Amino acid sequence: MSDLTSFIAGLPKAELHVHHVGSASPRIVAELAARHPGVVPVDPAELVDYFTFTDFGHFIEVYLSVVDLIKTAEDVRMLTYEVAADLAAQQVRYAELTVTPDSSMIRGIPGQAFVEAIEDARVGAERDHGIRLQWIFDIPGERGLAAAESTLALALEHGPSSLIGFGLGGPEVGVPRPQFKPYFDRARAAGLHSLPHAGEVTGPETIWDALLELKAERIGHGTSCVRDERLLDHLAEHRIPLEVCPTSNYATGAVAGTDVHPVVRMVERGLVVTINSDDPPMFGTTLNTEYGIAADLLGLDRQGLAELARTAVRCSYLDPAGQAALLTEIDDHLAETDDQLAVPR
Repeated sequence: MSDLTSFIAGLPKAELHVHHVGSASPRIVAELAARHPGVVPVDPAELVDYFTFTDFGHFIEVYLSVVDLIKTAEDVRMLTYEVAADLAAQQVRYAELTVTPDSSMIRGIPGQAFVEAIEDARVGAERDHGIRLQWIFDIPGERGLAAAESTLALALEHGPSSLIGFGLGGPEVGVPRPQFKPYFDRARAAGLHSLPHAGEVTGPETIWDALLELKAERIGHGTSCVRDERLLDHLAEHRIPLEVCPTSNYATGAVAGTDVHPVVRMVERGLVVTINSDDPPMFGTTLNTEYGIAADLLGLDRQGLAELARTAVRCSYLDPAGQAALLTEIDDHLAETDDQLAVPR
């Protein structure tokens, strides 16, 4: 293991763009598939091929087949707890986990039971693994306004204090952002942050819609922003963070390869960039791997990686005391590795 890889492995981190179901490891998916036999392979080894995507549409198809495995509140609780444990093993101290309650509600799990299950898992994960979770309730774009209505209603009626954001994911093509404006307006009025996906497999106009219509405070992905100089200026001027997920963007065909990822251009233009994992097991990655990719693309050393981790903390909605504590942990890790490297060998 190289010094940089070792540094990343021990680096305390915040994860801002990671999906609940999409974080189910082959071990978790295999357990769910054994509980509910069907089209999804039970053998974790076979899931590697199952999670090989031809395009974004195929990814959505496979993703929804895993959603179909979550049939009870206990499935929700188990999934959430195990996802948190996997994140904690990478030194993720805090995560804003995007959950899609509508997908479970239309499959028969009552909304309140869904919330109780993720909250039980959140409390258990913090107790057992030292990771703090907060939630972004996400509209599955393919379900349109019906999903927006059900997601908002659950957020307003049963949203826990750990609910901090309102999001929009799923397909972008054929799912115009402006139609969701009334729902985001109501969510924002209730104190939730606007955190939609935009501009991953569509162009800059989708990002503009997210900013102007949905009042986005962070942009999920946003890779197409580099095609619009005026948009780059706007994002830089207003310091609107982009949640960049390099391997995901390659796996879904949004970019031609991680080695040509537009994150380089984003950083050159002074944009605020965070590095995230999106649906890590489905894309054969981890947050640690994504930090390694960012180090290669952006030419980062340990100090640069520490600053990348600090940026994620500052762009999060963790409370000020929690942010301060995590920033201190990052500084301490950097200082400790500086000391180790200074010792003659």
